[in-house]
Amino acid sequence: MVQPMKAALYFDNADGFGEWRILISTEASKNLREFRGADEKIFKIIVKKIKQLSNGHFSEDNHKRLNGPDAGIPIHEAKMTRDLRLVYQIDCVLDQDGESERQVIKVYGIYTHAQLGRIWDALGSHLARKGREYRRRCIFRNRPVISNDSVILPASFPPAELEPEFSGSPLDLSDKDMDRLHSLLVLEKYVTFSQAFLQGLIANQDVQHVFMLTPQERKIVECTTSCYVLGRSGTGKTTTMLFKILGIQRAWEMSAVDMPKPRQIFVTKSRVLATKVEEYFTKLLESLALAGYTLEELAKMKAQSVQEGLVDLDDLPDSQMNIPMKYSELEDKHFPLFVTFDRLSKMIAADMLSKDVPETRDSAGLFFNVDDAEAHDSFVTYDVFANQYWPHFPQNLTKNLSNIRGWFSANSWARIVKGSEHALTCPEGVLDRPNYLRLPHRSNPNFANQRGILYDIFEYYTKIKKQRRHHDVADRTHAVLKVLRSQRFPGQQIDYLYVDEAQDNLLIDALFLRQLCRNPDGLFWAGDTAQTISAGSSFRFDDLKAFLYRVEQQNTSVNSAGACLHQPTMFQLAINYRSHGGIVNCAHSVIELITKFWPNTIDNLRPERGVVDGLKPVFFTGWDKDTVRYEQFLFGASGSHIEFGAQQCILVRDDAARQKLREQVGEIGLIMTLYESKGLEFNDVLLYNFFEDSVIDLSRWRIVLNGVEGQEHAPNFDRDETRYAGVCSELKLLYVGITRARKNMWIVDKSDKSDPMRIFWTSRNQVQNCTPGTDVPHLAVSSTPEEWASFGRSLFSHKRYSQAIHCFERANLRREVNVCKAYQLREVARSSVGVAILSDQKRAFNLAADAFTDCGAIATGNQKLQYYRNSADCYIRAGDDIKAAEAYLNAEEFEKAAKRYRKAGRFDKTLHVLGGHSMNIPEETKAELWTVCRLFYCSRNNTKAPLPLFSTFDEELEFLEDYDLDFARASLLESHSRYYEAAELHLSENRPLEAVRAFIKDSGNGNSTIRAAETILDYFWRQCSFRITAKTVADEPMRHFIALADQLETNKLTLATRDLISMFRTIPPAALLCLDHIFSRTTDIRTFAVEEMQRFLQQFHAYARLLYLILTIPDPMDSEHRGIQRLFSIVQLSGDEFLIPDGTFLHNCVMETRQGITWVTEHPSGYTASRRNVTQLLQGSIRTILKDKVSEIDAMCCKSPVFSQCLPFLMSGVCRRDNCPQEHVTVSKLDRQYYNNRVAIHIWQILILQFMYSAHPYIERRNSMRDWLKHLYEAINPPFFIQGSPADLDINLMPLRLDGMKVVKLWIRESFYSLDPFYTQAEFLTALMGITSLSFAFDRNDAPVYISRAKCTVSGPLELFRKGDNRYMVHDLLSSYQGATRSSISSGILYLLHVLDNRLYANLSVLCDCIEDICSAFVIKYRMDPDFNKFPLHDVVLPCSWLLLPHKFTAEKDTKLFLMGKLLDEIARLVEALRVEVGMEFLWLNHTRFTPILRNVFISRICRVLCLIAHNIRNRFMREKVDKIILSLHKNNPPWRPANYRKLVDDVAKYMTPGRMPPSDVYLRALLALDNNKGVSNLVHLVHKTMSHYGRGVVPRLVYEKIIEIPHLLSSYAVIAQSTLRIEAPAFVPRIGHSKDQAEVIQHDEKETTEHQPQEFDGEEAKEEEDIATNVDAETRDTSESVDEAVTSLAPDFDESLRSNGPSVEEQKAACNIQNAYRRYVGRRSSRAVNAEIDAIFTTCLKQTRSSECRPGYYQLLFLGPLPHLLVCLERGISLTHAAKAKMKGLLNKESHEKLEELGKQRNEIATLFKKGLELRKQLEPSSLAHRARDIDALKCGVQKVKEFMQRVPGSMQDMQSDFQIAYKGIVAEKKVHARKEKEKPILNVEDIDDY
Repeated sequence: MVQPMKAALYFDNADGFGEWRILISTEASKNLREFRGADEKIFKIIVKKIKQLSNGHFSEDNHKRLNGPDAGIPIHEAKMTRDLRLVYQIDCVLDQDGESERQVIKVYGIYTHAQLGRIWDALGSHLARKGREYRRRCIFRNRPVISNDSVILPASFPPAELEPEFSGSPLDLSDKDMDRLHSLLVLEKYVTFSQAFLQGLIANQDVQHVFMLTPQERKIVECTTSCYVLGRSGTGKTTTMLFKILGIQRAWEMSAVDMPKPRQIFVTKSRVLATKVEEYFTKLLESLALAGYTLEELAKMKAQSVQEGLVDLDDLPDSQMNIPMKYSELEDKHFPLFVTFDRLSKMIAADMLSKDVPETRDSAGLFFNVDDAEAHDSFVTYDVFANQYWPHFPQNLTKNLSNIRGWFSANSWARIVKGSEHALTCPEGVLDRPNYLRLPHRSNPNFANQRGILYDIFEYYTKIKKQRRHHDVADRTHAVLKVLRSQRFPGQQIDYLYVDEAQDNLLIDALFLRQLCRNPDGLFWAGDTAQTISAGSSFRFDDLKAFLYRVEQQNTSVNSAGACLHQPTMFQLAINYRSHGGIVNCAHSVIELITKFWPNTIDNLRPERGVVDGLKPVFFTGWDKDTVRYEQFLFGASGSHIEFGAQQCILVRDDAARQKLREQVGEIGLIMTLYESKGLEFNDVLLYNFFEDSVIDLSRWRIVLNGVEGQEHAPNFDRDETRYAGVCSELKLLYVGITRARKNMWIVDKSDKSDPMRIFWTSRNQVQNCTPGTDVPHLAVSSTPEEWASFGRSLFSHKRYSQAIHCFERANLRREVNVCKAYQLREVARSSVGVAILSDQKRAFNLAADAFTDCGAIATGNQKLQYYRNSADCYIRAGDDIKAAEAYLNAEEFEKAAKRYRKAGRFDKTLHVLGGHSMNIPEETKAELWTVCRLFYCSRNNTKAPLPLFSTFDEELEFLEDYDLDFARASLLESHSRYYEAAELHLSENRPLEAVRAFIKDSGNGNSTIRAAETILDYFWRQCSFRITAKTVADEPMRHFIALADQLETNKLTLATRDLISMFRTIPPAALLCLDHIFSRTTDIRTFAVEEMQRFLQQFHAYARLLYLILTIPDPMDSEHRGIQRLFSIVQLSGDEFLIPDGTFLHNCVMETRQGITWVTEHPSGYTASRRNVTQLLQGSIRTILKDKVSEIDAMCCKSPVFSQCLPFLMSGVCRRDNCPQEHVTVSKLDRQYYNNRVAIHIWQILILQFMYSAHPYIERRNSMRDWLKHLYEAINPPFFIQGSPADLDINLMPLRLDGMKVVKLWIRESFYSLDPFYTQAEFLTALMGITSLSFAFDRNDAPVYISRAKCTVSGPLELFRKGDNRYMVHDLLSSYQGATRSSISSGILYLLHVLDNRLYANLSVLCDCIEDICSAFVIKYRMDPDFNKFPLHDVVLPCSWLLLPHKFTAEKDTKLFLMGKLLDEIARLVEALRVEVGMEFLWLNHTRFTPILRNVFISRICRVLCLIAHNIRNRFMREKVDKIILSLHKNNPPWRPANYRKLVDDVAKYMTPGRMPPSDVYLRALLALDNNKGVSNLVHLVHKTMSHYGRGVVPRLVYEKIIEIPHLLSSYAVIAQSTLRIEAPAFVPRIGHSKDQAEVIQHDEKETTEHQPQEFDGEEAKEEEDIATNVDAETRDTSESVDEAVTSLAPDFDESLRSNGPSVEEQKAACNIQNAYRRYVGRRSSRAVNAEIDAIFTTCLKQTRSSECRPGYYQLLFLGPLPHLLVCLERGISLTHAAKAKMKGLLNKESHEKLEELGKQRNEIATLFKKGLELRKQLEPSSLAHRARDIDALKCGVQKVKEFMQRVPGSMQDMQSDFQIAYKGIVAEKKVHARKEKEKPILNVEDIDDY
């Protein structure tokens, strides 16, 4: 591509011109254009003369030598008119192919005689310095082509070797002539007089033409590899870039080969530069296009002279760049692309980063805040850093770093810590402290001795930046690089990349840019050498080269193994085209000093040189304070007005120095800081007091004297390098100041610190010293208004607004001054952010906004739009969204205007913008704004929109439906008289009151009246349902409904409906009235059975609750309680006076206690009293009624037999007791329901009594509470196991469930506090054991706290203290029940030993419960010992009730066999005492005395415990103890016949005959035979999961994995076994094919359930096994174990807690919260409700399968199996979605308008999701017609849709995952089908077939 490019940039002469190539200078081109416009005749003469010269027609008239013969290179003139001369030179330049040099004619200009002057001799002499060969080639002429002819053709030469330039004698020229010579030699550009050039002149079109490059520039353009080009501003580096872009573009256009368009991108940091380069490129293209225009077309074209607008290009929106927002959307038409680095990174980020993706959300925020006016402040610039960061750093770190700008410019964190190559290898792209501190001092001398402090500041900076959500240049690049590591590059990579001002980029930026280009030879990096050595910069091109080389090596090794890696070519443009040699040499001497001392801080480059010599910088010295003030010599005497010109500038160090100078000399001209001058150039520069204001002292400045030859007293640099590091920064800053000058440089400084540099320069003859007494040069130069205006625009483009104001004021341009002031005000406002208070910030932005508004009012075109746009942005920062919207309207930014109006909540204005400028707003934005406006007005019924929101009724209805605005939709329907639909909509949203009103409005529709009546009755029935209270009945809606009932057209209703409505009109007082009527008559409840008693107590509870609620009403005489007043016939006479009529209940109460009552007054109709007195009378009367009624019921309950069962009758069916006070119930009635009903009636009575105690807090209650708790204990723990056990207790069947249990807990706690061991000594131990058991059963978390505070746990009678250690036995008992210490089991055994040994008075049933509890804990912990077997508790058979409490499985406890042996000995004594009825005086029973049958029952119970111990422990010592007791019973016949335990002991003895090995399960067999199918054994066989396949038996199995799961698994067992409590319970058969992680409850096989019969034990294995296998998922197991372990760890050692050394109340409370949360979690996981739903759905499905249309098959299996699980998941999702939908109701009205979009989106999503759920329900419900097709694929599709639906449901569906997995695996998952191996067919035997 590059070789054809040589021709692409070469242009032939215009048509009709000859062989001599004509090169026209810039000045000559200007002359031609002027003559073209002024005098066309002369213009034609000039063109004709040039044409003659191009054809080689040389004559004395047109080839006369202008300079003298000694002037070196000849300069010629051609006469055109009498006074006009064309000045030109025969030059020699490289030809197109670069293989030869060719003579050309270089035209310098067109002058009059007076303009020629002496410059041409100097020009010839200066050109002669190029060498003799050059002069020879310029003078050489070919012979004429034809003899005697003057036509001479140009000569060609081989390329000449470069000759060293020799310095000639100094030129004796004036300053003006020197400037002119510098312009001719340096500044002039030469273009070919091509056809395009000529056409441009004819059309008078101001275009740019391709000019001739220098040989070095041409090499750069034609370079075939990647390259680095270094050069100062104006050296041509940007030109070489542009020409290479143009050459490649033209070469592609001129190519005859069909090839893709080369993609080229020019990148720079500055938008101004990118815009100017693009404009220049466009003008070059326009100039090339002119060559093809006709004369007529040229005549129509007019000269375009457009004044550049005074607009900051950085303010222009990206939308005006005419390029897409995403890099991937770039097309060929967009190339070549001229773009800023910032814009390019945003385009790539738009492809790769998204705010909607969590992984890239933060990174995306660094790029996409284009609509946020505050985004400007989130980027850390110097101003942001200085104002918002530096003041917040610790002063001890910044006190020695006064040079903030120098430190910030050093980019310590950006270039080194975050932007260097080393940073890429560090975490998060940040160089760590050790590596930063190890950086070499010579290559990084800036603050070398303060790096630790700098890194501290960097860490503070990073912390603050993160807090403020700011970002810097490195953050954005790291964000893109991070994504590029994991993603492919978006879009198509480019072919050529051009990076200008490369020194402004970080190294990591270079890596990012390198990845853009796929061509390793297509990279062009250009940088400004002056900028690379500016103060503080650490950028070096050597670092960039090395870094990119390593990148190329890596890319080559990865992408193309063995590919050749081309080293990029390095070019340096060393010719300084701006400044002359005097200034260039002085500046280079500074570079030499830096290179000498700090060689690694800058690139090692060739010396820069000026083409023309010039005046040396002037150094003013010797002017001290004692001398006459030198300001008068420089700036004029006092009172005189001297002013510097537009191209002159005074440079000072900082703002303070500028202010000081201003005070001395006034507004003398431009005064700028060195930092502000960067990027600018002036003709004359005065550097003022640079050394005096330096922070470097003289001793350190003296280091530069080492550069002076022969200087002996210079400091030794090598001795302390770090001490002089600051000098390096000062020298770089000095270099900046010197290189700002083009013509004159003046250095003014009166400090001694300037002497070292002055001496250094003087020794090299590079400055002119000016001392007092010598002629002071005249500094000030006047400028024209045009020059002031031109430079003002230049300053404005560099954002130097205050200096631009000065220029425009000198140019008398008021409009421009106001524009600059507006920009200046914005800068001030921006600098206040983070510094000033918020109100001052807003005020500053408001001032700037007003200024921009004023500018926009008088501006035109694009400037006007931009000023208003700036105004709007400032108004946003000022917090004035309304004015911002108005400004955006004026800026024709209609989208932003509408958004601002919307943000301000002015939806009316938003609608006007949408309506008036719809075509100018993007569809997406328009749709969003229309939606939010509609949401606003539709959700606020009292606000009317100024414009129609919808075009049609259907559109509005659809919108309201989509966003679930049902109230507005109902209103819309009503407005169109569609009342019935509106009413039904109200009903669907649970607004029955509004529905009835809408139905009543639909008077013409009979159905509406019926529906209204139905709705009213439905509401009445709901409000007056079971357990209704007076308060809920008499609510406000009820009154409205009653009022609406009066409006019904009753003639359209049935008689029954009318009667019902009439009844409900009086329902509020009727509830209490009816209940009072029922319970006012005494009902003998003593004969009630359990079920009757439960119903009665439930009703009486409602009655007592209503009475109690009246007592809780603070003011029953208030108007809102008319029902109560009506009920008691209280009439309000006046505001505070009420009448109690004669004959009423309250009147009778007054009459009974009239004597002494003074607060009532007689009245003709009764008594009157005040509100307060009537209230007291009413509440006192109700309190009395409540007490009387409850006491009456309590007395009857105490005498009712149902609260206690007759054990003799239960066991034998006969009771010999006359008028037995206990219930006679048969074994056949005993089931789980009956057990829970008995417990429930006790709780009902407790709840009823609590109402009385709450109403009468001072009534005596302790004995009653203790008695009822004793009854409750016996109901929960019956004397014999066939009556049930706590394992059968279902809290869901208890009154009020958990609320009811709260009262029970309260009673237990109060009973503990009131328990006195001395006062109730006879029953103390029994009461203590019972209450303690209830405490730890129902209130385990809080029990230890209040038990430890009860006085009964502190001390007691002496008989309760153990002899020897004097230990209080109550502590042992409590420790045993709590089970939290290692010795808890031993404590329990010791307690029992003490009771039995000392024959302490106790209830035998309760004592047996305690024995069972302690024995169960012993067996469990004994079998948990891993030494017993591999799997703890495996193969254990125990009652379920023994396994319910988790604490038995958690804490470590000791199991001491010798103690257990002693307990068995005492049990043996107890059994013997019961058998012979001797020594049992300390034992007693509730409600009865001991009889033989009762002793028989308790012996059987104790034997059952012994058998369980012997079967599970299997210890010889223990078995011998048990065997001894059993054999003793076997040998000694009881004194009564028959004995229930006889069969058990005989069965055990049968297997213990001598010589016969007893079976291992002899005790278990005996136990199962003992039950004799009369009750529930309640046994369970524990089997470890890994051993579940071994053995089968008749005892139900519980499969577990972790022992801590067992209590939870038993809850599943209770669910399965809830139908009966009898041993005949059918066997459970496990289901096949369930996942191991899935909770499953084994169902009964139908056949086995109906045919199973109990099996006799004959020593053989049973044929069937009852197996409960419940697997819970790992989550539940882990939670169960961890929580219980936590509770156990928190549970105190009870002995210690009794001494108040236990955990604090807060710790106990925390443990309770954890336990309660866990119980709720387990309750949810049990999924009882879900199982019930599945059962209901299954039943529905089953009914569908019984229809004649349903055929058996695989689909039916899916229909009955997985489908119910799927439907229950769907229903749960619909339920959750509906709940979320209901929750969203009203939020649009409650929330502020800022959240409308979010709420609207949520409502739309939820409404859509809910609608989707309903559609799926309709599709998949059992009655759906879709099932008739029996399409399995359609069913699978439905499962997938349900899955998607569940994923979108708001709320947790986690608990439904197991059911969904069942459905998914059963319907969708592929089934693994094992191929059956076909049986081989037998070979046919043909041997016996006869041959035919």
